[in-house]
Amino acid sequence: MRMAWLAAVVGIVVLSGCSRPDVRDVDAAAPVQVAPAAVGSIERVVTAEGLLYPIHQSGITPKISAPVREFLVNRGDHVRAGQVVAVLENRDLSAAVGEAKSMYEQAQTSYQNVTAGSLPMDINKAQSDVAAAKEALNAAKKVYESRLDLYKQGALARRLVDEANVAYAQAQSQYAQATKQLQTLMSVGRKAQTQSAQDQLDAAKARYEAAEAQLSYSEIRSPVSGLVADRPLYPGEMASSGSPLMTVMDLSSVIAKVNVAQRDAALLRLGMKAVIRTAEGQTEGKVTVISPAVNANSTTVEVWAEGPNPGEKLKPGGAARVEIYAGTVKDALLVPATALLATHEGDMSVMVAGEDNAAHERKVEVGIRNEEQAQILSGLKAGEKVIVAGGIGLDDGAKIRIGVAETADGGAEGKGGAAKDDR
Repeated sequence: MRMAWLAAVVGIVVLSGCSRPDVRDVDAAAPVQVAPAAVGSIERVVTAEGLLYPIHQSGITPKISAPVREFLVNRGDHVRAGQVVAVLENRDLSAAVGEAKSMYEQAQTSYQNVTAGSLPMDINKAQSDVAAAKEALNAAKKVYESRLDLYKQGALARRLVDEANVAYAQAQSQYAQATKQLQTLMSVGRKAQTQSAQDQLDAAKARYEAAEAQLSYSEIRSPVSGLVADRPLYPGEMASSGSPLMTVMDLSSVIAKVNVAQRDAALLRLGMKAVIRTAEGQTEGKVTVISPAVNANSTTVEVWAEGPNPGEKLKPGGAARVEIYAGTVKDALLVPATALLATHEGDMSVMVAGEDNAAHERKVEVGIRNEEQAQILSGLKAGEKVIVAGGIGLDDGAKIRIGVAETADGGAEGKGGAAKDDR
């Protein structure tokens, strides 16, 4: 009996000594998933938050102050450039146009009378006077010369010669006066009368056109095509020349205005691809404006990204997130973004799975980073395996057990093709 008890005790001790010593160590190892640091290409994306604006916007302000007779559009209606959107009271302006038109027609009649009536008649009369004066001058000259010959022959008295000489001198004076009158009518008089009539006609025409312009201002037209976003007045209320009657927005395209850090702005160029994201959706466009100046308060650079807005789904005034694709960096050392950890000092680090089945912390310098990948500038080598899941809270040197990580194509990745950890 005593021998049987001793045999049982020895058996228990032997069985205890034959148990696996590493079971406790295996259970203490933290399950993790890893991915290798690989060389590849990564897109440089500059991201910034801003506000969304329409491509065009117009606050339609009337040029005259008058009550609103009627609105032809309502909020939410689409309008075309040049379309009449409202009409103001204009009966007084219509009357002014009628009066100005009558004055213009009178001026036209006066001008026609001057150019085709009295002035040509005066010129014709002056020409007749010149011809008559010239004939009288020739006749007086002949009489004087004839009497002078007779006087020289002693057949005529001196008195008759003197009388003929006086008549000849008078005829010369009359001829000169008639010629001067004709010249005056042909030059200064004709020009002055015609110019006066032309000035009166031009003034009447200007008043008529001004009255018509004032009348046209009572019809309010949209300068741009778009959507009526605001219409603060109602028919019958006074429209003021200093206040917008309505606001029209062109929503065919939108502009996102964002402020970018100087370092990132130096990488941007006009025409670069930009994705604009809002709560209503997103659109793909390009960079259209890069401010040449830096904002003194925020030390940032204003950048505009413009993109189409099919269906007018994106609403101006809301917040927008802009992603600008500033080129591709090749031969970059890349790790999954989930591998990055923040240190207490504010730096970045990764946990590297060592050959000793332990996690080792590495401080790294991060370059370009997006939602999926991060560029490592220093602190890591290609081929080293970084922990992408299960690394948070691990101490440097902690034991790990590598499981299987899902890849982008749905395959599995892990150490030695081990089965996926189900813990």
